[in-house]
Amino acid sequence: MSEENNPAALVEHQAEWPQRASRLLSDVGDALKRMDGSESAKLDHIGSTSVPGLAAKPLIDLQLRISPLPAEGDLRARLQPLGYMRARGSRPDSPGVDRDLPRGSVEVDPRVWEKQLFWNEDAQAILHVRRADSPWGFYTVWFRDWLRANPDARSRYEAVKRDLSAQQVGKADYDDYTRAKTAFFDEVQGEFEAWAAINR
Repeated sequence: MSEENNPAALVEHQAEWPQRASRLLSDVGDALKRMDGSESAKLDHIGSTSVPGLAAKPLIDLQLRISPLPAEGDLRARLQPLGYMRARGSRPDSPGVDRDLPRGSVEVDPRVWEKQLFWNEDAQAILHVRRADSPWGFYTVWFRDWLRANPDARSRYEAVKRDLSAQQVGKADYDDYTRAKTAFFDEVQGEFEAWAAINR
């Protein structure tokens, strides 16, 4: 199954992914210097490429957690020299482009779900820019660390990913794959939240 006919094609984990992510995050951090909120901002390698042993789409997911959420124009001006362009999604309703779908057990102001998404074609990297108080910002890190620490959970997730990936052959994009993974997140939300409460 090739990437040409499956936009959600998975590859085996590559040992160089964390090093690539670290270099990319360092460059982003340098570009944000003196931006409002940058001194307390957090930069994370998230997603499946951040979990050793987990098959993944070969796209590096990065996250910036910062408050206040920067103006889009300011971020574009700082990130474009690094190759990042504001992503608009494959479809008008592509998930996670301008806001995250609410999830979790915490009641929050609806504005915390707002985000910005950037794409770096040369680096094959996605940068998720979220408010520092975004629950999704915490969840992505907790989920990553939970998978790293729990081989059984990692195997369960990979099995789901492989099954869903196989269903994407001939699709124009991987939006359906992204949405379909929500069922797994719904199933394990309580597990990784409880793990994080004890282990973080």
